[in-house]
Amino acid sequence: MDGLRQRFERLLEQRNLATEVLRAVEAKTGVDKRYLAAGATTLLSLYLLFGYGAPLLCNLIGFVYPAYASIKAIESPSKDDDTVWLTYWVVYSLFGLAEFFSDLLLSWFPFYYVGKCAFLLFCMIPGPWNGAHMLYRQVIRPLFLKHHEAVDNIMRDLSGRALDVATGITRDVLQTLARSRALVTPTAMVVGPPLLLEPTLAQASMSQLQKDQ
Repeated sequence: MDGLRQRFERLLEQRNLATEVLRAVEAKTGVDKRYLAAGATTLLSLYLLFGYGAPLLCNLIGFVYPAYASIKAIESPSKDDDTVWLTYWVVYSLFGLAEFFSDLLLSWFPFYYVGKCAFLLFCMIPGPWNGAHMLYRQVIRPLFLKHHEAVDNIMRDLSGRALDVATGITRDVLQTLARSRALVTPTAMVVGPPLLLEPTLAQASMSQLQKDQ
Protein backbone atom coordinates (compact mmCIF):
# COMPACT_ATOMS: atom_id res chain seq x y z
CA MET A 1 0.00 0.00 0.00
CA ASP A 2 2.82 2.39 0.88
CA GLY A 3 4.48 1.52 -2.43
CA LEU A 4 1.35 2.49 -4.37
CA ARG A 5 1.06 5.75 -2.43
CA GLN A 6 4.68 6.62 -3.16
CA ARG A 7 4.20 5.87 -6.85
CA PHE A 8 1.07 8.00 -6.88
CA GLU A 9 2.87 10.91 -5.23
CA ARG A 10 5.84 10.62 -7.58
CA LEU A 11 3.41 10.60 -10.48
CA LEU A 12 1.88 13.85 -9.27
CA GLU A 13 5.35 15.40 -9.14
CA GLN A 14 5.87 14.78 -12.85
CA ARG A 15 5.57 17.81 -15.12
CA ASN A 16 2.84 17.26 -17.72
CA LEU A 17 -0.50 18.72 -18.72
CA ALA A 18 -2.53 16.90 -16.06
CA THR A 19 -0.23 17.77 -13.16
CA GLU A 20 -0.02 21.41 -14.30
CA VAL A 21 -3.83 21.60 -14.19
CA LEU A 22 -3.85 20.03 -10.74
CA ARG A 23 -1.26 22.53 -9.49
CA ALA A 24 -3.28 25.44 -10.88
CA VAL A 25 -6.48 24.20 -9.21
CA GLU A 26 -4.58 23.57 -5.97
CA ALA A 27 -3.24 27.13 -6.00
CA LYS A 28 -6.72 28.60 -6.51
CA THR A 29 -8.71 26.39 -4.13
CA GLY A 30 -6.12 25.47 -1.48
CA VAL A 31 -7.11 21.79 -1.75
CA ASP A 32 -4.23 19.32 -1.84
CA LYS A 33 -3.61 18.04 -5.35
CA ARG A 34 -3.65 14.46 -4.08
CA TYR A 35 -7.29 14.84 -3.05
CA LEU A 36 -8.06 16.63 -6.29
CA ALA A 37 -6.56 13.76 -8.30
CA ALA A 38 -8.41 11.16 -6.23
CA GLY A 39 -11.70 13.07 -6.64
CA ALA A 40 -11.23 13.46 -10.40
CA THR A 41 -10.46 9.75 -10.72
CA THR A 42 -13.58 8.83 -8.73
CA LEU A 43 -15.82 11.13 -10.81
CA LEU A 44 -14.34 9.77 -14.02
CA SER A 45 -14.96 6.19 -12.91
CA LEU A 46 -18.57 6.93 -11.95
CA TYR A 47 -19.22 8.65 -15.26
CA LEU A 48 -17.74 5.74 -17.20
CA LEU A 49 -20.02 3.42 -15.24
CA PHE A 50 -23.30 5.34 -15.43
CA GLY A 51 -22.80 8.34 -17.72
CA TYR A 52 -23.83 8.84 -21.33
CA GLY A 53 -21.12 8.68 -24.02
CA ALA A 54 -18.67 6.54 -22.06
CA PRO A 55 -17.12 5.03 -25.26
CA LEU A 56 -16.44 8.49 -26.69
CA LEU A 57 -14.94 9.78 -23.43
CA CYS A 58 -12.75 6.69 -23.10
CA ASN A 59 -11.45 7.04 -26.66
CA LEU A 60 -10.77 10.75 -26.15
CA ILE A 61 -8.72 9.98 -23.03
CA GLY A 62 -6.71 7.40 -24.93
CA PHE A 63 -6.14 9.62 -27.97
CA VAL A 64 -6.21 13.37 -27.29
CA TYR A 65 -3.48 13.71 -24.66
CA PRO A 66 -1.14 11.14 -26.29
CA ALA A 67 -1.53 12.98 -29.62
CA TYR A 68 -0.69 16.30 -27.93
CA ALA A 69 2.30 14.75 -26.14
CA SER A 70 3.47 13.14 -29.39
CA ILE A 71 3.49 16.51 -31.17
CA LYS A 72 5.54 17.98 -28.33
CA ALA A 73 7.92 15.01 -28.57
CA ILE A 74 8.38 15.58 -32.31
CA GLU A 75 9.19 19.23 -31.73
CA SER A 76 11.61 18.57 -28.86
CA PRO A 77 15.33 17.97 -29.58
CA SER A 78 15.40 14.81 -27.43
CA LYS A 79 14.60 11.45 -29.02
CA ASP A 80 13.78 9.62 -25.79
CA ASP A 81 10.24 10.99 -25.63
CA ASP A 82 9.77 10.03 -29.29
CA THR A 83 10.47 6.41 -28.37
CA VAL A 84 8.06 6.59 -25.43
CA TRP A 85 5.12 7.75 -27.53
CA LEU A 86 5.94 5.54 -30.50
CA THR A 87 5.78 2.61 -28.09
CA TYR A 88 2.43 3.84 -26.80
CA TRP A 89 0.98 4.06 -30.32
CA VAL A 90 2.16 0.54 -31.16
CA VAL A 91 0.36 -0.81 -28.08
CA TYR A 92 -2.68 1.39 -28.76
CA SER A 93 -2.94 0.12 -32.35
CA LEU A 94 -2.73 -3.54 -31.34
CA PHE A 95 -5.25 -2.95 -28.55
CA GLY A 96 -7.62 -1.26 -31.01
CA LEU A 97 -7.28 -4.19 -33.41
CA ALA A 98 -8.06 -6.68 -30.66
CA GLU A 99 -10.95 -4.53 -29.43
CA PHE A 100 -12.47 -4.45 -32.93
CA PHE A 101 -13.15 -8.19 -32.73
CA SER A 102 -14.18 -8.31 -29.07
CA ASP A 103 -15.93 -4.97 -28.48
CA LEU A 104 -19.46 -6.26 -29.18
CA LEU A 105 -19.02 -8.94 -26.52
CA LEU A 106 -16.99 -7.08 -23.89
CA SER A 107 -18.96 -3.82 -24.06
CA TRP A 108 -21.86 -5.54 -22.27
CA PHE A 109 -19.78 -5.95 -19.10
CA PRO A 110 -20.53 -3.15 -16.62
CA PHE A 111 -16.88 -2.29 -15.84
CA TYR A 112 -15.61 -2.58 -19.40
CA TYR A 113 -15.04 1.12 -20.08
CA VAL A 114 -13.60 1.73 -16.63
CA GLY A 115 -11.13 -1.07 -17.24
CA LYS A 116 -10.35 0.18 -20.74
CA CYS A 117 -9.73 3.71 -19.49
CA ALA A 118 -7.54 2.41 -16.66
CA PHE A 119 -5.55 0.33 -19.15
CA LEU A 120 -4.96 3.32 -21.46
CA LEU A 121 -3.92 5.51 -18.53
CA PHE A 122 -1.60 2.73 -17.38
CA CYS A 123 -0.04 2.68 -20.86
CA MET A 124 0.62 6.43 -20.93
CA ILE A 125 1.83 7.19 -17.39
CA PRO A 126 5.49 8.26 -17.29
CA GLY A 127 8.20 6.45 -15.41
CA PRO A 128 9.65 2.94 -15.30
CA TRP A 129 6.20 1.41 -14.66
CA ASN A 130 4.85 2.72 -17.96
CA GLY A 131 2.41 0.08 -19.19
CA ALA A 132 3.15 0.50 -22.89
CA HIS A 133 6.87 0.04 -22.28
CA MET A 134 6.28 -3.05 -20.16
CA LEU A 135 3.93 -4.65 -22.71
CA TYR A 136 6.28 -3.87 -25.56
CA ARG A 137 9.33 -5.33 -23.80
CA GLN A 138 7.62 -8.43 -22.41
CA VAL A 139 5.11 -9.33 -25.16
CA ILE A 140 5.36 -7.41 -28.43
CA ARG A 141 9.12 -7.27 -28.91
CA PRO A 142 9.76 -11.02 -28.39
CA LEU A 143 6.97 -11.85 -30.86
CA PHE A 144 8.32 -9.33 -33.35
CA LEU A 145 11.87 -10.67 -33.18
CA LYS A 146 10.57 -14.21 -33.63
CA HIS A 147 8.25 -13.61 -36.59
CA HIS A 148 9.36 -10.39 -38.31
CA GLU A 149 11.23 -12.17 -41.13
CA ALA A 150 8.14 -14.18 -42.07
CA VAL A 151 6.01 -11.05 -41.93
CA ASP A 152 8.51 -9.18 -44.13
CA ASN A 153 8.39 -11.99 -46.71
CA ILE A 154 4.59 -11.92 -46.75
CA MET A 155 4.57 -8.13 -47.14
CA ARG A 156 7.07 -8.30 -50.02
CA ASP A 157 4.98 -10.97 -51.73
CA LEU A 158 1.79 -8.95 -51.32
CA SER A 159 3.45 -5.76 -52.56
CA GLY A 160 4.80 -7.60 -55.62
CA ARG A 161 1.37 -8.98 -56.44
CA ALA A 162 -0.23 -5.57 -55.97
CA LEU A 163 2.36 -4.06 -58.34
CA ASP A 164 1.64 -6.75 -60.94
CA VAL A 165 -2.09 -6.12 -60.70
CA ALA A 166 -1.62 -2.35 -61.01
CA THR A 167 0.66 -2.85 -64.04
CA GLY A 168 -1.90 -5.13 -65.73
CA ILE A 169 -4.73 -2.67 -65.13
CA THR A 170 -2.66 0.22 -66.49
CA ARG A 171 -1.74 -1.80 -69.60
CA ASP A 172 -5.40 -2.72 -70.24
CA VAL A 173 -6.51 0.89 -69.88
CA LEU A 174 -3.84 2.12 -72.30
CA GLN A 175 -4.74 -0.57 -74.84
CA THR A 176 -8.42 0.34 -74.60
CA LEU A 177 -7.63 4.03 -75.16
CA ALA A 178 -5.42 3.16 -78.14
CA ARG A 179 -8.19 1.04 -79.74
CA SER A 180 -10.73 3.81 -79.18
CA ARG A 181 -8.43 6.33 -80.85
CA ALA A 182 -7.87 3.98 -83.79
CA LEU A 183 -11.65 3.71 -84.33
CA VAL A 184 -12.13 7.49 -84.25
CA THR A 185 -9.24 8.40 -86.59
CA PRO A 186 -10.65 6.89 -89.92
CA THR A 187 -13.88 8.86 -89.52
CA ALA A 188 -11.93 12.08 -89.30
CA MET A 189 -10.02 11.13 -92.48
CA VAL A 190 -13.24 10.53 -94.46
CA VAL A 191 -14.66 13.87 -93.48
CA GLY A 192 -11.55 15.70 -94.68
CA PRO A 193 -11.48 15.13 -98.55
CA PRO A 194 -14.75 16.96 -99.52
CA LEU A 195 -13.20 20.13 -98.19
CA LEU A 196 -10.31 19.58 -100.60
CA LEU A 197 -12.66 19.15 -103.59
CA GLU A 198 -14.21 22.62 -103.36
CA PRO A 199 -11.15 24.56 -104.66
CA THR A 200 -10.78 22.02 -107.56
CA LEU A 201 -14.36 22.59 -108.73
CA ALA A 202 -13.86 26.35 -108.55
CA GLN A 203 -10.73 26.13 -110.66
CA ALA A 204 -12.53 24.01 -113.29
CA SER A 205 -15.32 26.56 -113.52
CA MET A 206 -12.85 29.41 -114.06
CA SER A 207 -11.07 27.46 -116.81
CA GLN A 208 -14.38 26.84 -118.63
CA LEU A 209 -15.30 30.51 -118.52
CA GLN A 210 -11.90 31.49 -120.00
CA LYS A 211 -12.40 29.02 -122.91
CA ASP A 212 -15.87 30.39 -123.66
CA GLN A 213 -14.47 33.89 -123.86
